[in-house]
This record gives sequence, structure tokens and C-alpha cells, in this order.
Amino acid sequence: MLSRKWFLLDFIHRCNDLRTFKQIHAQLLTSGVVRDELVVNRVAGFFGKFVEFNEYGCDILKQIDCRISSFPYNLLITGYAGSDTPRAAVLVYRRIVREGFMPDMYTFPVVLKSCAKFLGIGEGRQVHGVVVKMGFLGDLFVQNSLVHFYSVCGDFAVASRAFDDMPVRDVVSWTGLISGYVRAGLFGEAVALFSRMDVEPSKVTFVSVLVACGRMAYSSLGKGIHGLILKRVGLGLVVGNAIVDMYVKCECLFEAKQIFDELPERDIVSWTTIISGLVQCKLPKESLELFHKMHTSGIEPDRVILTSVLSACASLGALDYGRWINEYVDLRDIKWDAHIGTAMIDMYSKCGCVEMALRTFNRMAYKNVCTWNALLGGLAMHGHGHDALKHFEEMIRSDTRPNEVTFLAILTACCHSGLVDEGRRYFYQMISQQNNLSPRLEHYGCMVDMLCRAGHLDEAQALIKTMPMPPDVLIWGALLSGCNASGIVEFSQEVLDRLLEIESQDSGVYVLLSNIYATNQRWAEVTRVRRLMKERGIKKASGSSVIEVDDKAHEFLAGDTSHPQYEDVHQLLNILANKVYLEGHFADPLLIT
Repeated sequence: MLSRKWFLLDFIHRCNDLRTFKQIHAQLLTSGVVRDELVVNRVAGFFGKFVEFNEYGCDILKQIDCRISSFPYNLLITGYAGSDTPRAAVLVYRRIVREGFMPDMYTFPVVLKSCAKFLGIGEGRQVHGVVVKMGFLGDLFVQNSLVHFYSVCGDFAVASRAFDDMPVRDVVSWTGLISGYVRAGLFGEAVALFSRMDVEPSKVTFVSVLVACGRMAYSSLGKGIHGLILKRVGLGLVVGNAIVDMYVKCECLFEAKQIFDELPERDIVSWTTIISGLVQCKLPKESLELFHKMHTSGIEPDRVILTSVLSACASLGALDYGRWINEYVDLRDIKWDAHIGTAMIDMYSKCGCVEMALRTFNRMAYKNVCTWNALLGGLAMHGHGHDALKHFEEMIRSDTRPNEVTFLAILTACCHSGLVDEGRRYFYQMISQQNNLSPRLEHYGCMVDMLCRAGHLDEAQALIKTMPMPPDVLIWGALLSGCNASGIVEFSQEVLDRLLEIESQDSGVYVLLSNIYATNQRWAEVTRVRRLMKERGIKKASGSSVIEVDDKAHEFLAGDTSHPQYEDVHQLLNILANKVYLEGHFADPLLIT
């Protein structure tokens, strides 16, 4: 009998389908071991592996009449709770309670966890009522489960009340509420709660509060928590990644890179965090260098990091690198989702390959509003105004609702292509009842620029007066450029007065204003503008060029001689310049000095 029992237990363990189990079930009945506690637990564990609720498992446990303990039922619920369909755990719970099962302190945490996984706020509240009725509200594990459930479901009033009513709290209690605040974007509340903790934080606690510090840009507090981590839990992979992310979000890139270098091991999250951070902090060249280092270390990039690297390629105009990523995605059969497809379109557009951007757009099965915006922005950027408007109408027909970024791209297309009437129409379409979008400063700036380019200065000034926000330096600059093109100098004094109010650091408008005064020989005003720039520490931004050679981006600033191949580059430029001159393209030699 004993050997047969172990034989049947092994069969249950290796069983993978319901049909086979029914045959085993028959053997269990005839062998007489069907009521054995170990057999009952193994049966419950088997049915807990199914991803869908199955009445058969509940029926078998009922037939067995397992009054040995609640463990088999709890095991069955736990199996469903850990699956991809956690709602099945609640269905099992309801069924077995109807059949007379009495839940205990081990049942409720699992059921509440299941409710949290599928955001079943109604089901969880019912379970909460049963907890109170049966007198389990004083159990610490049940209390922690309630705090976690209500936090995940976003009901922080009840979660906080449950937390405050706890006579004893452990680290799970504090972490449950802190992590809930972080998931809901209530970062200030998470930091405030962390400061009240009267127990030793865990790694999970530290990770949650580091996320909050990063989102709030609390670099000083983040550094303090970093020090606590080194003293109490050490620099492991998960916590280390969280520290790097916190410093990146606070734009403390030196500290982020230092911690990254100190990590005892690195995974794809480590690399993604630092590379994406460099891209967000406008350091695309450094991000590509780090990506190359990651790839040579043997770590395979995923869609998330490839999306960030494509953004870096777009910023640098690194077309060859972007094409390599395109080939890599196809070679590795990486799914073309909306994120990577949109980043690819943006990269090709900003690198000047509008045709490739369109080809990428057309091959995408699913397109969201960001995908359309990337294409429309690329077409607008390169002066394909009519094509941009055509695709915008196609976007509307596809039932994709445009947003503020969409209309900014369309207005830019109209501005760059001189489509003034169309620009007016789309601007009023944006604020119409159908779209009900509020124009931002960028939209007004685009309209002012478009009207000024077309010589409609009076209309541009009238539009500026209707703006619900004060115009910025770019709007005044657009108006100033329009005045310059029309030969109107009188308006320049008003612009200068406005610039004094704005206290802008944009050098372009000051230089343009100075040049207008100089053209009209108003030297006193020229001196005034130049003195104002000096007082405010405003310097004309140096021109720069970026060239990609052997998958590496090289940036050259005007007047900069720090490049290691500076002499070789200039020697070659002189040779090319002289060759151009000899072919008769210039009256005088273009010598590079």
C-alpha cells in the first residue's frame, strides 16, 4: 500500500493534463489512499497549476471531504493567485466557501493579493467585510494584506486608515503603503511616510523611496538614503540600479556613473538606466559610447534600450548607427511595437531620410498618436508641408485623436511651407469644440513665426495680445525677424524693453537686435545691447558640427582645437578647399585657419 501511494504521488507530480489526472483519480479511489493528507495536498497543488478556474478540482476536494486542515484549500487558492489569471483564485474562494469551507488567517492574504493583481476593489472590499466579521482583523499578516490591497487599488484613504489602526507595524506594513504611494505618483507622501518609519527599512523600502526621490529631484535626501543603504544593506544589483536611476533623474550624472561603475554586477536594467539617463540629459554622444561598451560586453539589448539609443542617434544625426539598430531589430526578430517603431521614424526623420521614415511608418501594424506625431514632425521639419497635411487627414480618418504635439507639427509644417491660410484653419480647428485643446506657448510661437514670415506683422501683433500667457523670447525673436525682413526698425525698441523684462539668456535675439540697429547706423542702441549682453553674461553660442566615422560621433565646435586629430582634419579641409577653388567655384581661395 505504501509503495503504491508513493507511485501515485509521483504520477500526480508529473501529470500535465486533466485527462491523465482523471485516470490517476480512479486509481486513488480504488487504492484507498485518497484521504491521505499528503495525497490531498498534492491533488490541490496539481489543480493550482491550471491557468483557468476549473470546477473539477473543487469537486474532488469536496468528495474527499478534506477536514484534515484548511491547507489543501489554501494551496489551491495560492496556485491560482500566482497565475496570470488571479481572478480565478477569487472564484475558487467563493465556491469552496459556499461548500462550507471556513477560511483562516492564511486564506485572506492570498485572496487579497489576488484582488490586488486584477484591481478587484469590489471583491476585495467584500473579503475585508468577511475578515472583520470573522475576527481576523487583529492578525498582522491580514492587516498588511489589506494595506497592500487598498494601496495598489488607489484607495489611500482606506489604506492609510488601515495602516493607522494597526497596533503593531513591521517593515512590510510601512513598505506596502510607501510603495503604493510611489505607484500612484504620490512621491511627496511616500517620502514623508519614509521619514516617519520606526523600523529598519528593507531593500524594497529603499528602492521605493529612491524612486520617489528621483521623481521629486530630491538629490540631497537621495544621497542621504544612499549612505544608509551602504551602512545597512550593501550595494546589491537591485538597490544599486535604483540608486543609479535616482541620480539620473536628479541629473547628478557624475554620481550616477560612479555608482554604475561600482556595481558588483550589471544587468540590462543597469545599462538601460544609465544610457537612457544620458539621453534624457542631452548627452547622446556619451550614451552611444556606453551602448557600444554594453554590446561588446555580451549583453543583448532589448526594445527599451534600443528606443533610447535611437533617440541618441536622432539627436546626433548618427544615421549609420541608426541603420545598424534597424538591421539588428530585424535580424534578432525583435517585435516592432509602437515605441521602437516611433523612435525609428523619429531617427530617420531627424537624419534627413524622410523616405525611410515613411517606409518604416507604412510597415508598422499598430500606430498610436506618438507614431503619427513623429512622422508629421519629420515631414514638417524638412518642408514637406503638403505631405504632412495629407497624412494628418489620414490620421483623422483612422480615428486617432490628435493632441497638442500633433497640432504643433501641423502648424510647423504650415509655417515652413508658407501655408498661411491652412495654418489659420488648423489653429482654430485645434481650439474648436471637437478637439478642445488649449494652445501652449509653442503653438502661439509657431503662428507668430508663420504670420511674420508671410509679412502679416499686424496680425501677428494682434495674436500676441490675445495670448493667455506672456510671450517668450522666441516669439519676440520671430516678430523681430519679421520686422527686420520688412525693414521696420521702430518696433525694435519695444522688443528691447520686453527683453529687459524677460531677462532671457538667448543670445540669438540680442545678436539679431544688435544687427538691426547696426544696419540702420543706430550705434548707441548697438552699444546698449552689447553692454546688456555683457552684464547678463550672455555669449553667442558656438556653432557646432557632428560627423559620424566608423560608428563613432565626432563633434566640432567653432574655434575648438581640442580634437586629437585636429591638425589632420584641417589639413584635409585645406586640400578640399583649394580643390574647390581650382575648379572655379570661388573667387578667392577658402583657406581653413
